[in-house]
Amino acid sequence: MARRSATPPPEDPVIERIVDVDVADEMKAAFLEYSYSVIYARALPDARDGLKPVQRRILYAMSELGLRPDRAHVKSSRIVGEVMGKYHPHGDSAIYDTLVRMAQPFSMRLPLVDGHGNFGSLDDGPAASRYTEARMAPAALLMVSGLDEATVDFVPNYDDTQTQPGVLPAAFPNLLVNGASGIAVGMATSMPPHNLVEVIGAARHLLEHPSASLEDLMRFVPGPDLPGGGRIVGLDGIRDAYAAGRGTFRTRATARVTDLTPRRRGIVVTELPYLVGPEKVIEKIRDLVQAKKLQGISDVKDLTDRRHGLQLVIEVKSGFVPEAVLEELYRLTPMEESFGINNVALVDGQPRTMGLAELLRVFVDFRTDVVRRRTAYRLARREERLHLVQGLLLAILDLDEVIQLIRSSDDAAMAKGRLMSVFDLSEAQAAYILELQLRRLTKFSRLELDKEREELEREIEALRAILADERLLRRTVSGELAEVAAAHGTPRRTVLLESAGATAGVAPTAGRGAAPLEVTDDPCWVLLSSTGLLARTTTDDPLPAEGTRARHDALVAAVRATARGEVGLVTSLGRMIRVSVLELPTLPPTAGPPHLSGGAPLAAYVDLPRGEEPITLASLAADAPPLALGTASGVVKRVTPDHLVRSSWEIVALKEGDVLVGAAPTTSEEQDLVFVTDDAQLLRFPASAVRPQGRTAGGMAGIRLSAGARAIHFGVVDPAREGLVVTVSGASGALPGTQPGAVKVTPYAEYPAKGRGTAGVRCHRFLKGEDLLLLGWAGNVPAHAAAANGGPVQLPPATGRRDGSGTPWTQLVAAIASAPKASDGT
Repeated sequence: MARRSATPPPEDPVIERIVDVDVADEMKAAFLEYSYSVIYARALPDARDGLKPVQRRILYAMSELGLRPDRAHVKSSRIVGEVMGKYHPHGDSAIYDTLVRMAQPFSMRLPLVDGHGNFGSLDDGPAASRYTEARMAPAALLMVSGLDEATVDFVPNYDDTQTQPGVLPAAFPNLLVNGASGIAVGMATSMPPHNLVEVIGAARHLLEHPSASLEDLMRFVPGPDLPGGGRIVGLDGIRDAYAAGRGTFRTRATARVTDLTPRRRGIVVTELPYLVGPEKVIEKIRDLVQAKKLQGISDVKDLTDRRHGLQLVIEVKSGFVPEAVLEELYRLTPMEESFGINNVALVDGQPRTMGLAELLRVFVDFRTDVVRRRTAYRLARREERLHLVQGLLLAILDLDEVIQLIRSSDDAAMAKGRLMSVFDLSEAQAAYILELQLRRLTKFSRLELDKEREELEREIEALRAILADERLLRRTVSGELAEVAAAHGTPRRTVLLESAGATAGVAPTAGRGAAPLEVTDDPCWVLLSSTGLLARTTTDDPLPAEGTRARHDALVAAVRATARGEVGLVTSLGRMIRVSVLELPTLPPTAGPPHLSGGAPLAAYVDLPRGEEPITLASLAADAPPLALGTASGVVKRVTPDHLVRSSWEIVALKEGDVLVGAAPTTSEEQDLVFVTDDAQLLRFPASAVRPQGRTAGGMAGIRLSAGARAIHFGVVDPAREGLVVTVSGASGALPGTQPGAVKVTPYAEYPAKGRGTAGVRCHRFLKGEDLLLLGWAGNVPAHAAAANGGPVQLPPATGRRDGSGTPWTQLVAAIASAPKASDGT
């Protein structure tokens, strides 16, 4: 038992008061109070704005100080002092550490603080607060916008001398976008960052479809998007976390094997796992090399700079297979790390573990309530202003009487009362007229007041409509989210891989070091998707049979090769670039059609300058058939196999301003070469009409173009097999990628063959408002259409009218391709 004694003041009689308290009960009560304080007021974020209390207080204090993005930076110590003195009853180090993290681009996907000075790195801490400066980042304005419009409730600060928002209005799902981490009492939260555009897309879909399933939402949010990029290996843990709130995934560095010198190969690391710094990796590699647990590495250099970003170069000794060494680096060093997801956040003051759908639903409901409260506030303000404007207009109609009435009054109170009785005005209107400046009582001022009244009436009508219609309110929220995504969205940085897939022929090794393993030269297929993903199959099994559909992306090229061989990448500038098959990720064998969700971006293997785009893949075998090429200016060429001992070479001499729009092998002289132009002309002629030429030739006339027209598609079609022509029309004045257009699918046999160098036949009739083809394609079935993100797009059924108009479509078609059969050869 514990005893408490209270000593009375000296002037009072001495009375001993002892209260018996059970120690266990006292400790339990104190611990529960402490636990509640840590959970609610320190460690866990609120599910609505995604902020911990200290983060919220920092942003609010910066907003009150006026530290907008267009203002000058101020000392971080000033911000820390403002937060500590008014809102946060804890030490300055915790406040500054939080401020620093919100300014670090490698910690947050969308930084909320714009820091000036040394705010640290992945390996080093920041400078002291007296040496750094900060202001609000543009994204922080989205968090505090609307605070002055009664959108959220304010609560007292720790000493009841100030008020602070209990939650920020948060115009975007900050908890998912920037993630969170915190350790409370008996629970912890660990949430990875996500892509702003993807998360907002899912939130808007949930606004439109409140009962959307997890699968529907994961079409928009396939996985985390880490600030430093890298690769996420294995998506099962992510699916578990999105379903139940807990899961684990592995992050892997982005690395490639390359030639460092003519006689030395090495590994270049350009992206590391989340929150892993290069010095940590270098130190671990050196420790393993010294302990003889990792062999085959001669040196490690950190060539990181501001221009090229992260460049960690690992030199491999002669006699060792770089791919095997890379696998050992993934296994033994922080180049591969695990991240545990634990989606714990506060909902109505209670910690809850939530999946993706619940997290989005909490934000959507909160944001809807914020917009509703903001609309009600704006409506009240505009109604108040309209009331005053109406009173002023009444006074201006009989201005002389108003002036005479005021002059004849003894004081302001009498004047107010007489105005209210004579002109039937309210007290607010009468007071406003008395305070009015005489210069406002002009004819021009009356015109302004009439215009203001009309504008206020329109705004009030629109605001009342939003409050009266829940669907309109949700559409307003969705529209504002779309504006945020357009203004602040960035492309995805992290590559998602279904599985790691060991480097072909390189088995995991145990014990000391890695042996130089041989890679068997097995036949395979090399695949290129419409979104620029590269991969290879494990065997030479045929590609999917006709009628099947890929689960992800459209295969624009599939070339036979061997695991140790090479293929050629044809670009829009008429170049052929060698690509090593061995370096490409291997797709695991599947029962269904292959899909490239396990592929890797083309940029990881080929560095194309701005303006040069990939067209297709081609075989580099000596007996490869001629490659047919078509350009935007209507030039056609069949180039004979003439592969130089170089990394890249020219295969067609293009005129200035001309680019390739298509390329494909011609395995038979009976195949057709097909052009489609943007003014809806299609020309097909036999491949035999174009004699094969050397790589330096410029080609010959393919299709005769009308003034201002250009070819948008060139391909090879086998007339002996069923074929299709797909055209998508639209308006040239619309922004690219914003109009689905009108889609038409026609049997290929409906188009007659013409001679080379002619204008062809019309393949699409434009509807009103349309003036060009957005996309054209001709090929053999099956035709697979894909959106810009690689998702499948359903095409309308084929019609028999070659010059008919299209069907207005709701989905944007970014690419169409037909996967070749194994019998095609290449």
